[in-house]
Amino acid sequence: MIIVTNSPEALRAAMVDHIKAAGHATNPTVERAMRTVPRHDFVPEASIDDAYADIAVITKSASDGSALSCASAPIIVAMMLDQLQVKPGNRILEIGAGTGYNAALLAQLTGPGGSVTTVDIDPEVTAGARRGLDATGNEHVEVITCNGSLGGPENAPYDRIIFTVGAWDLTPAFWEQLAPDGRLVVPLRWRGQTRSVAFVRDGDALVSDSMELCGFVPMIGQEGERSGAIDADGLVTLYWDGDQAIDAAKLSGVLDQPKEAVWSEVLVGPQEPFDGIWLRLTAHDSRICRISADRAAVDAGLCTPAIPARSPALAEDGSLAYLVFRKIQEGRFELGAIGNGPYGGHLAGQLCEAIEAWNQDRSAKPTVRAYLSNASTSAISFDPAMSHEVIEKTASRLVVSMC
Repeated sequence: MIIVTNSPEALRAAMVDHIKAAGHATNPTVERAMRTVPRHDFVPEASIDDAYADIAVITKSASDGSALSCASAPIIVAMMLDQLQVKPGNRILEIGAGTGYNAALLAQLTGPGGSVTTVDIDPEVTAGARRGLDATGNEHVEVITCNGSLGGPENAPYDRIIFTVGAWDLTPAFWEQLAPDGRLVVPLRWRGQTRSVAFVRDGDALVSDSMELCGFVPMIGQEGERSGAIDADGLVTLYWDGDQAIDAAKLSGVLDQPKEAVWSEVLVGPQEPFDGIWLRLTAHDSRICRISADRAAVDAGLCTPAIPARSPALAEDGSLAYLVFRKIQEGRFELGAIGNGPYGGHLAGQLCEAIEAWNQDRSAKPTVRAYLSNASTSAISFDPAMSHEVIEKTASRLVVSMC
């Protein structure tokens, strides 16, 4: 007998086994849905192997090659569905229709007593999602072409709302359309980093109860993040939010000034994440931003961030510090910071203090509360014993708090 090991069924089973081994699909209903829904039917132009690999499958690209729509990596899909905590009979709204695969999973999770509405601004994307859903017996999922910032008022209110596209801001539609005690899961961007945040509604506030590092195609029409090159050749760029007092022009040429390295004595292994340093700093320091260095800048020694494309930095007037690491011994790396500019060494020292604080409890995470930007000051709550930062967006306000 010939046993076919690369059948869709075998590959799907292997995909879910990999997801489970990574610590996701912990909810048995999420695991069951992912073992049931045929992902390859939603990405027909991909090979069967790619359909079940732990990769995002790009389904539409811009002229410059950047992704406009994709099927997210399965491990991210599982992580966010765990966060969403769908119950049978829930009414669900998805922002970002993608291929329709996630909507099919949501339909499995809520069952025949619930409903799923998925929306996308791109009619080509919604048409593709509709085809995939119809071909897999999910004709009951409603697909709507509209601006995702408006939500889906047609079928509101919703018990669960999930974004499968990166958001910089949350608009009033989501307060209007999320039911009391409802859950909202969104890849939310602030201070240059993106986290999948699970919010629970508490009156006029959305309060986080989990958050995980992720990356997503950004939502169209949300332009709150700023950016600017800080070297003459445009090889090193800073990214920050519109409410921050950061001016790339004041930092122009800062990398040509003498640098000072400060080391923390905190060690990590090659597979140990240290993104929590960045996350925690968003609750403590209004100067935190993202630095990105092209390979040419790294190779020339101009700028050597720990992760060249995305590392945390502190920027103040004409000085800058960013996270770095160095190899101490086989498999062990010391975290530190490099500072440039008149106060670069001081900023590097402060970044190392943040590294050391993170090292005391690496699993600790801040709490994020989201409010509409017009919420009264008296309605905004936080523990006065906790450090906090208020992050002003266009339609919403975040309060990031941490001990």
